[in-house]
Amino acid sequence: MAETADGGYDVDDGILGEGPESDEEMPLADHIEEMVYRLGIVLVVMAIISGIVFPFGDRIINFLWYSVLPGGDIARPRVYHPLGLILARLKVATLAGFVVGLPVFVYQTYLFMRPGLYTQERRYYLASVPTSLVLGVFGVLFAYFLVLPAIFTYFLTYSQDAATIAFGLTDTFDLIVLMMGLFAAVFQIPLFMMLAIMMGLTTRAWLAAKRLYFWGAFLGIAFLFSPDPTGMAPIIVSATMIGLFEATLLVLRWVRR
Repeated sequence: MAETADGGYDVDDGILGEGPESDEEMPLADHIEEMVYRLGIVLVVMAIISGIVFPFGDRIINFLWYSVLPGGDIARPRVYHPLGLILARLKVATLAGFVVGLPVFVYQTYLFMRPGLYTQERRYYLASVPTSLVLGVFGVLFAYFLVLPAIFTYFLTYSQDAATIAFGLTDTFDLIVLMMGLFAAVFQIPLFMMLAIMMGLTTRAWLAAKRLYFWGAFLGIAFLFSPDPTGMAPIIVSATMIGLFEATLLVLRWVRR
């Protein structure tokens, strides 16, 4: 901290002052234009990855379908829409583009904010780019190995004695893709918490004090983006989000951040 004329200390010390030398004031229109440009890059990357994956959509659909659903004739997909298969291929391609697009999005936000970041903050932000991809992949695997089998097992357990079960390709695959994409995004929670604290935007104490607000937001998001008629998926999603939030707070407490 810098000493002031009256013998005290300036707690600002450049952190809340003028900022880095590379930080230049720009008109609002220029900020908006650059933000749209960065977002456009993310969308283009997602589109390219989706285009690469789309021709292999049938193989990926079969692999995912028979991996998370029970074997036998009961798992055979029923197509009730003339474009059902094409839309399913498009959704699985979009999922691949979304997962790859997550670290691209983080990197583009870094480029957008770079002039206003200090050297140490830039290092934190750049390190978060590969971390985002790793966490996204972990989220997809978590949904694939744990969440989706649990949802379909629960569905079969309570409905197989009451009705004849048939899985429609469109609705069922919507749930599969949405759960994988949602958990890829959910697993970014620790990254953004760590990044916000390392960059001085917030503190662990503040996050812990506001945990109930975060829990409520997690519940709202889970029930808003989980179209599961059984109601089990929103519970799993919200529990996972709260678990990641609390686990990150424990890690931060352990490393004394």
